[in-house]
Amino acid sequence: MKNKTMSVLFASDPDSHLNDLTIHRTTASLPFAGRYRLIDFTLSNLVHANITTIGIVTRSNYNSLMDHLRMGRDWDLNRKNSGLTLFPPFVFNNEHEVYKGKIEALYHLRGYLMNNQEEYVVISNTNIAYNIDFEEVEQFHIDKNADITVLTYRPDDINSRKLVVTADKNNRITDLRYAVASDTGKQLCNLNIYFVKKDLLISLVDNAFAHGCYDFEKDILQANLQDLYIMNYEVKEYVAVIDRIPTYFKVSMDLLKPEVRDALFYKHSTILTKVKDSVPARYKEGANVKNSIIADGCVIDGTVENSILFRSVKVGKGAVIRNSIVMEDTIVMENASLDYTITDKDVIIQPNRTLSGYETYPMVVVKGKVI
Repeated sequence: MKNKTMSVLFASDPDSHLNDLTIHRTTASLPFAGRYRLIDFTLSNLVHANITTIGIVTRSNYNSLMDHLRMGRDWDLNRKNSGLTLFPPFVFNNEHEVYKGKIEALYHLRGYLMNNQEEYVVISNTNIAYNIDFEEVEQFHIDKNADITVLTYRPDDINSRKLVVTADKNNRITDLRYAVASDTGKQLCNLNIYFVKKDLLISLVDNAFAHGCYDFEKDILQANLQDLYIMNYEVKEYVAVIDRIPTYFKVSMDLLKPEVRDALFYKHSTILTKVKDSVPARYKEGANVKNSIIADGCVIDGTVENSILFRSVKVGKGAVIRNSIVMEDTIVMENASLDYTITDKDVIIQPNRTLSGYETYPMVVVKGKVI
């Protein structure tokens, strides 16, 4: 793209249920795959498509996000023109309250949108792991002469928070509805990524806000299906929306499959993240590691199987970690045992402790906890 497109990203999804994992952080900064954060995927996809004017709308607990982004240096976004702009939630209304929905946030960003020269806007959530070519999306949008292009995917399972999409043979969307209990997987669902002409977006948002509307999907997409040319762009590559703890666990465990790692990290371009100067992982004489992702700085003197260890995790002698996700700076002491467990950062598991969850309901240990 030749700087035709800018982007507005939403760092938190109010419909997500990541609970204990997002007490201290936004969804966008949730650690993933040993050394990444969820926002890395969206930022990397945008940057590789030469979309370098990016506004990030925060909601709460965004200190970790700011620390991770560092003004965008690791994505080549720390530049004089364009680059990253972070919007704290209290800028959106006079009451200093969190914005009520995407429409209110976008309405108060109209100055930011108008002050930039790009013709199109990508609006996206940041709880999505994917690797696609936004240049293809833009060309699709232009070729179809679309008013709005909605990116969709086919998830394995559907819950009530997913917006099911129906499109005709020409890919024009004819119906949008929230899923019901009878729905099964493999239906087209909204990916919460939209491609729209900037002038049209501002007009739609102004009109919706003037009528007291806040929900982008209901009050703009559903309300304008007959009047606007809203197109479906199905993402057929690997994609995952992470909105619940079981989903986070399943998607993370899928990364142990080489074909999933290749599709997610190398399909169209590499995924960029914050660079840290860490020493390599160290495996002591008693270490036994199988089918796991081990990040830099780890020290292992026990058994690790089918697990993901983030940076600087320490595994004591005789400790056993299976089917688990262990985040940065966690210490698992001698003869402790973890199975189907997610430990957040800076957790200490004391000697001889045993923690066990289940594949569809993993145990979660919150940040900084000592057990």
